[in-house]
Amino acid sequence: MTLCRAVILAAVAFSLSPFGMTFAQTPPAPVAQQPQARPTPPTRDPHTPGYVQAKELPDGTIPSPTADGNFIIGPTHPAAPEMTSPNLSHGEVIEFTMESADSKYYPGIARDKGTFGTPDPADPAKLLITTSHPAPYSRKVAVYVPKQYTPGTEAPFIVGADGPDRMLFTALDSMIPDRKLPAMIAISIANGTGDAQGSERGLEYDTMSGKYAEWVENEVLPLVESKAHVKLTQDPDGRAATGGSSGAACALIMAWYHPELYHRVLAYSGTWVNQQWPHDPKTPHGAWEFHEHLIPQSPRKPIRIWMEVGDKDLYNPNIMRDNMHDWVEANERMARVLAAKKYHYQFVFAKNAFHVDRAVRMQTLSEALEYVWQGYKPKPRK
Repeated sequence: MTLCRAVILAAVAFSLSPFGMTFAQTPPAPVAQQPQARPTPPTRDPHTPGYVQAKELPDGTIPSPTADGNFIIGPTHPAAPEMTSPNLSHGEVIEFTMESADSKYYPGIARDKGTFGTPDPADPAKLLITTSHPAPYSRKVAVYVPKQYTPGTEAPFIVGADGPDRMLFTALDSMIPDRKLPAMIAISIANGTGDAQGSERGLEYDTMSGKYAEWVENEVLPLVESKAHVKLTQDPDGRAATGGSSGAACALIMAWYHPELYHRVLAYSGTWVNQQWPHDPKTPHGAWEFHEHLIPQSPRKPIRIWMEVGDKDLYNPNIMRDNMHDWVEANERMARVLAAKKYHYQFVFAKNAFHVDRAVRMQTLSEALEYVWQGYKPKPRK
């Protein structure tokens, strides 16, 4: 038994809900109460029995961007030199807004404030939600274009969730001129509001399907090309996806369901847990299925992944009591199955680090980008 399962925490309800699914004929009434404070997660020991074997690095250092495997860093997290520039001096950011009314993929949902889902009495891993309903949204998209981009040519790019992501732009602005990264476009997309099950963000990021990647391909990228005056590569080896928390799950979901579109994934505090809503019998445990069934039981896909978790990362038993809401355990399990299937991956366990920890991102993002883009070679022009 892992340490995290031995720690008993107070229950906390995640705000969750579904839209477009068939509800039970007599669904339980929604619980109307004020959101409770999330309990403080226990500090997990990276040497806990059952966790992957990992190389512990001297405090303040990070892994080589060419090294596969498992690493332990911390507890202090100095910012990398590439992350300290106060200005973007080697590129520009173009922003535009997308409206839900214009989308054929995501017309918009929201969950009523202060309401939560109810576990299905027949299945504690399934959440019933009656308070999610159609709702409009506006979202911002920010596009970083480096000065090194040659107009009219196809460029590699990275798509990021929960944007605009100034930290990502800062890293690229420092690293592209130094030739540590190819001259790529960064597309940072805001979520459609809310969080977890029953919200637009949860629907977009936690759904185990190719829908989000298809939305990006058909509704976002054409606008990026027209408004930022760039051409984006069709080569999946020149496309990366990134995010934190559910945004990290979204990044891998994009590559997993559409490996012909994305080969590279960068994930902080990946939500490889049971957050999917509406319930899908093909993947009944949501992103927990990645390490439970999908990766172990599928042929290896052409995906290269960098991922991180903090020792104080989320541990949320919540109302479901399904044993599938421990972020550290989920990431440890991911590292194990990726190694077993011989994926190129780097897993960083950060000491003294919380969920999508800012100091850890400042320390590791530049190295993570270098790792993710290892081996990239643009295809010759036709």
